Amino acid sequence: MKQFTSVADVPNVSNLIEDVLRIKGTQDREFGKHKNLTMLFFNPSLRTRMSTQKAAQNLGMDVSVLDSGQGWKLETEPGAIMNGDAQEHICDAIKVMSSYTDVLAVRSFPTLTDKEADYNETLLKAVIASSQVPVLSLESATRHPLQSLTDMATIVESGIRKPKIAVTWAPHPKCLPQAVVNSFLEWSAFLDADVWLTHPPGYELDAPFTQHATVTHNQLEALEDADFVYCKNWSSVTHYGQRLEGYDDWMVDTMKMSRTKQGKFMHCLPVRRNVVATDAVIDSSIVYEQAANRVWAAQAVLQQLLKA
Repeated sequence: MKQFTSVADVPNVSNLIEDVLRIKGTQDREFGKHKNLTMLFFNPSLRTRMSTQKAAQNLGMDVSVLDSGQGWKLETEPGAIMNGDAQEHICDAIKVMSSYTDVLAVRSFPTLTDKEADYNETLLKAVIASSQVPVLSLESATRHPLQSLTDMATIVESGIRKPKIAVTWAPHPKCLPQAVVNSFLEWSAFLDADVWLTHPPGYELDAPFTQHATVTHNQLEALEDADFVYCKNWSSVTHYGQRLEGYDDWMVDTMKMSRTKQGKFMHCLPVRRNVVATDAVIDSSIVYEQAANRVWAAQAVLQQLLKA
């Protein structure tokens, strides 16, 4: 595997999921000895940052972490006339950084104002074009592959065969990206599962991400007899980046979960309690087991990238 930015980069998805579960709880500090992981963040992170750093340390790697915007501003536009605040162009920074490291990981964020620019992944493509080493996406404008690999491993780990998975929109006070749900739907196509997607009108996703799911505006229909309920907010794609008024009744509560087949509630975190889902739903969920698996997903990916 030469890079990890989407499921399309993975030669064998089933094997990678099995790798995550096989290495769970293990360390191999000789594997990455004398190797370095550099992580570049264009927006804040808790789980992705800590779990990936822990995964690298489990492999004996050194880790460097940089935060763009904290006194260090990068220009990302091709052909820019740099007479503003940015001191360095990303193409120069990435060429230099990648000469110091063995794997370059980057986390970016959509503008949520320009769909064409966001879905063209301008920043991520600039990093890939300038990097001399494998690039690991820690979330981009449209996808979050490490989260999705974690989610797939968590579902497979349950042992439930041919599960019904209900992916449901939930309310949120802020406008959020589509990256997590886009990526989840792409990856879940490689499971032997019945995947349903439910959301209010106006929150339709781009067709390439939904082609393997049954789509409905009826949340209860999607939740009926579900083995897993994957809950996530995202802003509108048709009214790009907007938060449409109403739909607070889409919050997941115990009544809705009672329609499932003792369904396991999943969420990528952070979660707005009693807005996205009630305390009772979250406290009886598998969100913490899901979050813990982030380490093993990152570790499996780093191993593959170091073998490249």
